[in-house]
Amino acid sequence: MFHLGLTGSIGMGKSTTAKMFAEEGCAVWDADAAVHRLYAAGGAAVAPMQGAFPAAIEAGSVSRSALKEIIATDPTALPRIEAIVHPLVAQDRAAFLADATSDIAVLDIPLLFETGGEAAMDAVACVIIPDTLQRDRVLARGTMTEVQFDAIRTKQMPAKEKCARAHYVIETDTLDHARAQVQAVIRDIREKLSHA
Repeated sequence: MFHLGLTGSIGMGKSTTAKMFAEEGCAVWDADAAVHRLYAAGGAAVAPMQGAFPAAIEAGSVSRSALKEIIATDPTALPRIEAIVHPLVAQDRAAFLADATSDIAVLDIPLLFETGGEAAMDAVACVIIPDTLQRDRVLARGTMTEVQFDAIRTKQMPAKEKCARAHYVIETDTLDHARAQVQAVIRDIREKLSHA
């Protein structure tokens, strides 16, 4: 099975692109969705997080907003949270890959390069749009302020650098253009697999 990492900065169209890969028959794993499962009531992260950060637990699940407040006030919190969550996310991904039956598994990981995750991939695809369109898309969601958006962007590797390191670049300016590029990536990978 070919492991294709899918990454890109916030608001670049990664989730939409991941859906296109799924529609083309690829198995798709979403890192953010895995974290949501782990944080939900009964999720594997709830008990260890309760032990480390009791204030982050609300109604039997991990509250992301409470975690954000903890991280903002405690500089040691983020590495401690990551030490709990990252191994659980890796287990979730391994279980997904063990069950996947497609010839191509797409692993949707926003911070793929930032965490060194590209080393476990056969190739990486990066989604991109111009910075102004990215800002417009994110702010149009109404879920964050410009200040929050800028703070997230400063934590992420610049989009141009991600694209320079990727094997495939998918421009998500329109749905049709993005879909055509997704299909081209799949064709290229399947051609490589047939000659392997």
